[in-house]
Amino acid sequence: MPSKILRVIATFRAKVGLEEIVQNELSSLLSPTRQEAGCIQYDLHQAMDDPKVFVFYEIWKSKQALDDHLAKPYLQSLIGKVAELFDVPPEIRFLDKLD
Repeated sequence: MPSKILRVIATFRAKVGLEEIVQNELSSLLSPTRQEAGCIQYDLHQAMDDPKVFVFYEIWKSKQALDDHLAKPYLQSLIGKVAELFDVPPEIRFLDKLD
């Protein structure tokens, strides 16, 4: 049985005044993540109505591919900065595509 494709929405809320720093930190994840074998799609968005809100839309080949991603040094570095950069911990949602 093939691994189930995993879709993720990860929402980050920057602390006031840190929007540009957060954008740079999150943008730095795009290139290395997109090169990961298990990554199908990895896009960063900023809310039009609230520039403090950033959202990743991600598609992974499997849960294992996502777990491998979360263990990468560049992700671990961001996790270490959560209290410094964000108002609240990131909100992670797993999605089922309805056809």
